[in-house]
Amino acid sequence: MARRMDYSARFEHPAEKVYAALGNRDYWEARMEEMRKYSDNHIGSLEVTDDGIDLVLHHVLPRKDLPEIAQTVLKKDLIITRRETYTRFGEPVTGTYEASIPAGPGSLTGTMELFSTDTGCTLRTSSEAKVFIPIVGGKLEQLMLTSLVDVFQTEADVTAAWLAQQ
Repeated sequence: MARRMDYSARFEHPAEKVYAALGNRDYWEARMEEMRKYSDNHIGSLEVTDDGIDLVLHHVLPRKDLPEIAQTVLKKDLIITRRETYTRFGEPVTGTYEASIPAGPGSLTGTMELFSTDTGCTLRTSSEAKVFIPIVGGKLEQLMLTSLVDVFQTEADVTAAWLAQQ
């Protein structure tokens, strides 16, 4: 059984400015620099075309830093490949993401929508976690989604700070 969660990041900047950041390598480097405080992170690729944005990120979480329940299932460091795609700029911009773990026991996927508001814009992310392990699957799904809130909040903070400096 899958679990779902929505998260909205609100920005004082127009959607066009947030979208421009999503296609800017310097912006992604700033995000990776912040995330490296928690684990090894780097950009795999960033491609910006007339059709939109395609991004691949790699996150390495040491096994010793994982919650005990995750350590019972995973015997090595957790390497997460996160792929994000965004459509070309418009109202709204839509996108998808997936986070994959080689030989991982489940999946983490989601959709994104960037749209204008009266005070700036919102980037709403809807996530779905699935873990295919009896008994502990539901607990791991909830753990994944709870951890995502922290990740999304940190990313939103970095985005707001980066945009304020531009």
